[in-house]
Amino acid sequence: MTVKHATSSVYLFARIGGGWRLGMIEHPRLGGVLVPGGHVEADETPAQAAVRELREETGLEGRFLTPPQCPLPAGYPHEVVVPPWWTVEIAVPGDNHEAQPHVHVDHHYIAVADRPDRPVGPAEHPLHWVTAGELPGLRTPLDVRVLGADLFGRIGALAAEGGAGGPG
Repeated sequence: MTVKHATSSVYLFARIGGGWRLGMIEHPRLGGVLVPGGHVEADETPAQAAVRELREETGLEGRFLTPPQCPLPAGYPHEVVVPPWWTVEIAVPGDNHEAQPHVHVDHHYIAVADRPDRPVGPAEHPLHWVTAGELPGLRTPLDVRVLGADLFGRIGALAAEGGAGGPG
């Protein structure tokens, strides 16, 4: 039986110096750079974990973009949880949550830092704002490079559409 843990990741973009940049943190255990994210705690939704991890790891808040979705009918009796853009399964080695290899069921969110120069708190990790051209040469997992590169091609349109109303 494979153990699975819910996690959330945030592809945080900001307009800096006239162009889009992706916020990436230095990951202390893995020794490379990653997008902010981490494990979903027992008392939170994946969207709430995304907001918390973003604040903890970068000190910033983001305007979360809402993915396309089919709305529930009027009168539906349950609270809606903000959906991620994608949910993927990632096989990982043991970590501080599980000693054995396991799977992260990772909920990917997209956010825009409208004020990247104004932290709301301390950052746990150094934050780097990278360009699309820098992304291929970074020490980061393939999935982050592939999705990050694709999002660089679309973030202007996605941010302009708004789509705010996410978990922030």
